[in-house]
Amino acid sequence: MIVGVPMEIKANENRIALVPAGAEGLVFRGHTVLVQEGGGLGSGFTDEMYRAAGAEILSDVEEVWERADMIMKVKEPIAVEYPRMRQGQVVFTYFHFAADETLTHAVLDSGCVAVAYETVQLATGELPLLTPMSEVAGRMAVQEGARYLEKAHGGLGCLLGGVPGVLPAEVVILGGGVVGTNAAKIAAGFGAHVTILDIDLDRLRYLSDVMPANVDTYYSNRHNILEQISRADLLIGAVLLPGAKAPSLVLRDDLRLMKNGSVLVDVAVDQGGCVETVKPTTHADPTYIVEGVIHYCVANMPGAVPRTSTLALTNATFPYALQLANAGWEDACRADPSLALGLNAVGGKLTYAAVGDAFGLASVPLGEVL
Repeated sequence: MIVGVPMEIKANENRIALVPAGAEGLVFRGHTVLVQEGGGLGSGFTDEMYRAAGAEILSDVEEVWERADMIMKVKEPIAVEYPRMRQGQVVFTYFHFAADETLTHAVLDSGCVAVAYETVQLATGELPLLTPMSEVAGRMAVQEGARYLEKAHGGLGCLLGGVPGVLPAEVVILGGGVVGTNAAKIAAGFGAHVTILDIDLDRLRYLSDVMPANVDTYYSNRHNILEQISRADLLIGAVLLPGAKAPSLVLRDDLRLMKNGSVLVDVAVDQGGCVETVKPTTHADPTYIVEGVIHYCVANMPGAVPRTSTLALTNATFPYALQLANAGWEDACRADPSLALGLNAVGGKLTYAAVGDAFGLASVPLGEVL
């Protein structure tokens, strides 16, 4: 198979979908790897490293897309890339379709085979290709939230951990999954008082057992959410419904309960956000203010730490990419039910029901395309 790896062109995105070691692994198994010139530089990987691994370096991105049977990316295609997708071509990347109807229609119109990292799902419910970036984003959420709480950035001017004689900041996390757990670890390590809200009692019991003493758990319902956000200095949105749009747990009017200069970091922005006032921002212009609350809603947070993020992501994606390259998408998905759940669109047909539900579109069962 010919595998193409174009440079990421979303604003401030420096990750790449395949590291030189991954290229070497594919070439060793008889595949051809095409890497766009300079594509790995943002993550610290030079063209020479890819050449040494056996990859072919192309200066023309159009040639990468035209020759490749499978395109590997990190972020969803943007408008300029829509015409490059074609019938039968596998595009393996994060798509987050439920937050972008225009992208959904573009992919359906292209007829490509869209395999979404974020919906590959193990029998245990784990999302193995979303997990590494959720770990990064959860940890970054606290790091960025702490920065914007500083007065110089318009925040309250409070230190997460406080000091002797001064109470620590209150960090409230909506969701106790991978993002929420990693955010809680970092916030607790800073010395903040942390409250995690979730609807899964078993998960709350687990978190109560493993988290340090400055982390409390709370059942998530409307009453408890409003009570907690009124106390929050930093609110982190960490809600995930696999492949579907995130629910709006905090409404615009609810923000009036929060302190002026408090900070909201919504990691769920890729799936539409779990706060009504959320809209995607970029690393170049990351924040805006609504009802006195600083909103940090960067849609590709891990792109700010591309070296760490690229290595973590490709550790997880490479085995699946190898399956797709070795067997072709149909046989690979028949052999691996977890990978099959990554199929979101095939030949103009939507194959992931949650995306269809988001936009009122019809979807077909996987069996119809496999």
